[in-house]
Amino acid sequence: MTMPRTAPLIAAAALTALVVLPGCGSRQKLTAVEGMKPVPPAYGAVGAAGPNELLEPSTQSRPERNVELRRKSEARVDDPFDLPPE
Repeated sequence: MTMPRTAPLIAAAALTALVVLPGCGSRQKLTAVEGMKPVPPAYGAVGAAGPNELLEPSTQSRPERNVELRRKSEARVDDPFDLPPE
C-alpha cells in the first residue's frame, strides 16, 4: 500500500500546528515594552487610569437595559417624519 503524496504535507502541517498553536493561549501577565509611554490621562481627569479602570466599561459604553414589556397593544402616535416613499 502506497501513501499519497499529500500525506507527508498534511502530517507536517499538523505537527507545525501542534507546536505553534499552544503559544496563542499563553496566560502570562502582560508587561509594557521598554521605552513604551504609559496611557495618557483623559482630558479633565485627576490622574492616569489604572489597568482595572481601563478594563471596566463606562455607563455610556454599556448602558442599563430598559425592558418594559407591553401588556396590550397601543395606538401609535402620529409621526410627522414617517412619510411614504416618493
